[in-house]
Amino acid sequence: MVRCFLIHTVCGLSALGPGDSRVLYSRVFGPDQPEHTQNQNQEQKQELSPEERRLLLKERVTVVARQVRSAVSLSRDASGQQLVEVVPGEEGLALQEADVGVVRLRVGQPFSGETSALWLAVLNLGFTLVCDPHDNLLLAEGTLRTLARLCVEHLHLLGQGSEVLLKSNRIDFLLSRLLPHGQLLFLNHKFAQSLEKEVALYMTK
Repeated sequence: MVRCFLIHTVCGLSALGPGDSRVLYSRVFGPDQPEHTQNQNQEQKQELSPEERRLLLKERVTVVARQVRSAVSLSRDASGQQLVEVVPGEEGLALQEADVGVVRLRVGQPFSGETSALWLAVLNLGFTLVCDPHDNLLLAEGTLRTLARLCVEHLHLLGQGSEVLLKSNRIDFLLSRLLPHGQLLFLNHKFAQSLEKEVALYMTK
């Protein structure tokens, strides 16, 4: 199953350091929600408070975003790709030209098991799925591309002044349909058509 989905910056914010990334949205699925911390001296498990759990999750997601940002930078440097500001109505072109890649995350960096961070970089935004080793990455990529397209087209995330944090409930809705409880779905044509109608109706509310 998918461990985590996040939207984050991959370039373009001068206030950040060269290796930093701002996480705009994240959702963690499954059993990797931190509940205890291990005391190395006493070999005892200590239950985490809600605030400690939130901070640990934030730290894990930030580690993923930072590694993906580095991978995107390397990919774009190698290709010599130059970013241009998207013109309203040309979001589809930006999606077609998006970079895609995979970063292998070792045990403890930052999740308890080995995982893969599958990323899609659309201009200055990164959309990332953290997957288990046995997950079908082709299926995951299709899901990630669909998520990114729906976010860009319906939430206008590439527009000037777009604030992802204010649209988190709508992103939650998309995840509930495309990644219920972190499970990858096979998106056949009939399902895709039904999803498009459902999303269009929800976004008008």
